[in-house]
Amino acid sequence: MNPALPVFRYHPDPLATGMIEPFDGECPCCEQERGYRYTSTPFAEEEWPDLCPWCIADGSAAERLDAEFTDAAGVGGYGRWEEVPGAVIQIISTRTPGFSGWQQEQWWTHCGDGAAFLGRAGAAELARFPQFAAAMREPLALPAEAWARFSQALDKGGSPTAYLFQCLHCGAYGGYADAD
Repeated sequence: MNPALPVFRYHPDPLATGMIEPFDGECPCCEQERGYRYTSTPFAEEEWPDLCPWCIADGSAAERLDAEFTDAAGVGGYGRWEEVPGAVIQIISTRTPGFSGWQQEQWWTHCGDGAAFLGRAGAAELARFPQFAAAMREPLALPAEAWARFSQALDKGGSPTAYLFQCLHCGAYGGYADAD
């Protein structure tokens, strides 16, 4: 029986987002069979597939591999969103499972902190989260007709897609969209 997965403040359900999955093999960092693996590879000189979530959570994977799971400069959208303390950037980039995007991933920030990554979003998710839809539309400044076409084209499993985050303090939704 496997112990409960580590808790990731900024990525609360990595099983639901598909970034952690069951796995029978050995983690290349701790050399243990932990029952789960990270489905992506960190940003490092060498590729390190199949890292366990415990090595991500305790920072040993980042330290041992000199790796990041999210580009530190992408926390805050390369300056587009709120600035956050260096400690928050460090936790998100080295101790939190990242996510896979079409282009370079960005981590939404709000209320002076990193937000929780909830997953990819398509048109159906925009309909369920009107706050998120409004937050997506505002910076694009698209006329109503163009926004309607764009928002209906968003595909949770394809391109274009949106990346949904929720502020840990005020509950606001935010994020961004990209395409292949």
